[in-house]
This record gives sequence, C-alpha cells and structure tokens, in this order.
Amino acid sequence: MKKGFYIGLLFCICSCSSNSTRDGVFLGGQIINPSSEKVSLYKNNKLLDTLVLDDKNRFSRSYDSLKYGIYKFEHFPESQNLILENGDSLWFRTNTTDFDSSLVFSGRGSAKNNFLMEVYLSLQRETSFLSSQYAQNSFKFGKVIDSLLEEKKRNWIRFDSLNQLTPRAKIISQAAYVYPYANRKERYALIRGKEQIKEQDSSYFNFRKYLNYGELELAFFDPYITYMLNFLNQEALLAGESFFRAKNSTDFNIRRLAIIDNLVATEDLRNNLARSVAYEELINFKNFKEHDRFLKYFITVNTSPEYVIEIMSLQASLQKMQINKELPEITLEDTTFQKKSSLSALNGKPTVLYFWSQTQMNHYKKTQDRVNRYEEEFPGFRYVGICIQPYNKLVQDYQKVMEIDTSNQYAFVDFEDASKKWVLTLLNKGIVIDENGIILEGFGNFYAPNFKEILQKNNP
Repeated sequence: MKKGFYIGLLFCICSCSSNSTRDGVFLGGQIINPSSEKVSLYKNNKLLDTLVLDDKNRFSRSYDSLKYGIYKFEHFPESQNLILENGDSLWFRTNTTDFDSSLVFSGRGSAKNNFLMEVYLSLQRETSFLSSQYAQNSFKFGKVIDSLLEEKKRNWIRFDSLNQLTPRAKIISQAAYVYPYANRKERYALIRGKEQIKEQDSSYFNFRKYLNYGELELAFFDPYITYMLNFLNQEALLAGESFFRAKNSTDFNIRRLAIIDNLVATEDLRNNLARSVAYEELINFKNFKEHDRFLKYFITVNTSPEYVIEIMSLQASLQKMQINKELPEITLEDTTFQKKSSLSALNGKPTVLYFWSQTQMNHYKKTQDRVNRYEEEFPGFRYVGICIQPYNKLVQDYQKVMEIDTSNQYAFVDFEDASKKWVLTLLNKGIVIDENGIILEGFGNFYAPNFKEILQKNNP
C-alpha cells in the first residue's frame, strides 16, 4: 500500500478529534488522478449520497444518522466495501492508477476497513497459485484451502484482540475471508463435478455445516453474495449435468430461483440473490427469446418493486439493442470537451464502437493494437473508441503520446444513462452499426474470435 499522505492525514486527525466523541459518521478523502469529479456512497444497492471533489480532489461530509452496516464507496469505475458504525470518523486516500493497492484508511473506524482491504488484496495475490491447484484431487485441494483459511483465521484473532470489534463488525470481518475460501471449494466442485468429488473425499462438503445461508448482516456483502451464487449453482445442477453447459440455459436459472424461494427466508437476501440471478440470465443475450418465461417466475420470487422495475428496464433496453433497431441516442463528449448527440457523431458511415476506461490504460493500448489490425483488414468501417468516463487533460496527453487519431474518440457524459441504453456490461463490448445508425451487432465481444466473423458478414 502506498503511503506518504501527510496533508490528508493531518486533515483526518483534525477531523477525527472533532468527531470521535459525538454521534454520527464523518467521511472524507482524497482521490489522486480522479477518473470522475465525484464519489458515491451506496447501501443495499441504493445510492445514498454523491460527494463532488473540490479543486484539490478532496471530499468530506458529516452524517448525523447513518445506520450501522456495510456500505459501498464508488469512484467510477472502481468501488470497495466499507464497514461504518456510529462514531466513525474515516478518511481514505487512493490513486486511480492502482486503486485497490493504494487505498488506505485512517481515523476512527479505519482498522476494520484496512483489515477488509488487506484480506481482499491477500486473496487477489493468491489467485494465480490457487488456479494452479485445481489440477489436484479434491482431498489435496481441500487441504490447501484449509491451510490458507487457518492462516487468515489466526490473523483475524490477533486483529480482533487488538481492536475489540463490535459483534456485527466481527461477523463482517470474518466473512471477508471465510466465504471467499468457501467459494473456492464450490467453484472447484463445479469444475470437477459433485459426484466425482464425493467419491474422492466424503468429507469435502463438511465446510457447509459452519456457514449461514440466511445471514441478514451479509445480504449485500460481495464475498457472501458471490459464495451464495456458486452454492446455488451447485445445488441447481441435475445429476450428471455439466455446469458449463447448464449455466447458459434459462431452465438452470429458473431452478436457481426455485432454490432461493425454498431456502432463503430473509427478504433482503432473497431479493438480492434473485436480482443477481436475473442479471445473469438477461445478459446472456442468446437467451433473449426465453427471458419472458424467466421473468414470469422472477416476479413470484422477488418481492422488491424497485428490483422488478430495474430488471424490466434492462429487458426493455435489451429489446432496443437487437439487430435492425436504431442505436439508442445518448450524449457524447469529444476530446475538446464539446458535447454532441450520438446520432450526429456516429451516423454517416458503417461504424464499429469499442470501449475503454481511464483506469485501465493497458487495456486501451491493447484495444488500439486490435483496432489497427481490424482497420487493415476491414477498412470500410470507421472505428470509434468511447471512454466510459468524461475526458480530462491526462487522457488528452496520453492520447498524444500514443498518437491516436482523436477525431474518432469520444466519452460518455453520463455513464449510468449510456450504459443502460447500450447495455454495457463488459468493457470488451463491440457494437456495429450501419451508416444510418441501424444496429448490425448489439452484443459483440471486441476480443472474441467470432467478432472478426461479424465484421466479415457486415463488411461494407
């Protein structure tokens, strides 16, 4: 983690001294190399507040009545979970060039949040190693996971003894490492097959006895939800059925909803899981004709009117992005910060749209290399890059160094609006339109082998 933020720390110390003895919560921070002009605070998938950065890229606000629990801090496109409790006075600092590794908390309430961050980074560092262990048999793989889990448990015990966590903070901080390892075991079983694993190691699934499948405190905690979804994947598989074949079917997702309906009594958790399954079903664009059948069942399991509206809106956007439909109009910004309608900016020539992020410049460079290859092979198209964040001077400087033709470069002005209308779920998305803005491909993957086939098929 990066340090050396004396000004910010001084600010935090001053803030903490004035807030630590009273009720309420103070939040403040500084974003180095910001990718947008704001930070957002969410709870239970709902936007609570938006804080605009000042001229030094700082933000701060005091809250008189924030309920205890898990919150999400977002500086688009990055986000992280927070634990907030009454009396916390939290300052955080991060650099968007390496958001996760540079994120550091200070002030009252910082210890539990730094612990969450360190657990997350530690798990990320283990990813490559654990992927290499999938070749082991189930008994040996389970031993590897158990060993790593025991190490994290010892660290947590030391951490708790020094910080005297509240009962709720204990639940969340333990869950931060317990459920990712449980998830690894579920993923391994999905790959190898449940029956094969039971033959190798009859005790493999014993870890489930120690887990809570209706934990209210964790209903919106990412590690817990990720685990629950893979548990549902496992439980929804029929005997002898391959997960990788089944996961793309509407029938499989309906079975997952049925398990949620029978297993999960906690309303918030039940609705959030059903919402997640609905997203996975709908963004499988090949199932579009089956979506109505899925949605009829979804509305019997989910009891949240907000989620119903959200999912139905996504389905409506999917309908508008089908082949032969006109590309929905949004507002774009060119490299001179001038705003214009997508209708005027993109129409006039067959066009391929690709997307990039200011926080992933290596991805942008690789995408440009691919664009150059496509331009040589299919010169009849115009290739337009769209940044998912508004432009800033740093991006302009980077494009000059890369010698990019900025006449075909734009940015979203309002990501939320644009991403919903164009159903942008992956940064690798590729959209192909004709000279009149009519969609030739609305759900392509710019990096997929078949994208070249899409261009060949529609080559002007």
